[in-house]
Amino acid sequence: MRLATVRTAAGTRCVRVDADVAVETGHVDVGELLATPDWRGVAEAADGARHHLAGLDHAPVVPRPGKIVCVGLNYANHIREMGRELPEFPTLFAKYPEALVGAYDDVVLPAASDAVDWEAELAVVIGTTVRHADEATAGAAIAGYAVLNDVTARDWQYRTAQWLQGKTFEATTPFGPELVTPDEAGSGLDLSCAVDGETVQAANTADLVFSPAATIAYVSTILTLKPGDVLALGTPGGVGHARKPPRYLTPGAELTTAIAGLGECRNTCVAEKRT
Repeated sequence: MRLATVRTAAGTRCVRVDADVAVETGHVDVGELLATPDWRGVAEAADGARHHLAGLDHAPVVPRPGKIVCVGLNYANHIREMGRELPEFPTLFAKYPEALVGAYDDVVLPAASDAVDWEAELAVVIGTTVRHADEATAGAAIAGYAVLNDVTARDWQYRTAQWLQGKTFEATTPFGPELVTPDEAGSGLDLSCAVDGETVQAANTADLVFSPAATIAYVSTILTLKPGDVLALGTPGGVGHARKPPRYLTPGAELTTAIAGLGECRNTCVAEKRT
């Protein structure tokens, strides 16, 4: 099953995306649906207003997650090519909902940064409250997967040893277009990022050091994860900051982030307009 949050004249709406039409579920967004008991059954039975797929205006698939927990250094080949040992524990940092944009919205390049970089990532959305979970329980708590790009201001990220300030600039993080449930998504997914049509990242999620279930289990030891919470599982090699010379996003650049079976985010980069 595929779910999305779309913008309509009446506000945002959660829809089930079928082969030829999107059907409203009766919820304002996917986050509200996931907070509903038996959300899968509710979504499957939904028979609300219908929308043509070609006209959908996608908001972030979960517009305001309670938590966005991100993992750094999580692709084995990327870690090895950097000459590092594989980590024993996940490197975690946070992101805030104000950073999120829809799958086809503009990405705003912060005026304060001269070094904005791309990071294609697999996002995991929680569907069941989970705390102190083993990996089996953690895996069962996954509502689905989506595409995310953790667009990062490198000059701000490395101002200190803490990464947060470079990771959550407003309107920088495409997230969508749909939540795809695990039964449909499968595993071992090809992930890529392109800038102006040139592929700059390509990997497979089988190379993750910490799998979705392992990451959820680890984070659930720290705090309760709730329906609609999001985990971003890190990026593979090919980021612009590691190139010689470094390469960064500029106004007008077209950023495409794709994961096989999940869809793609296509975003135009624009300069921030200060008011």
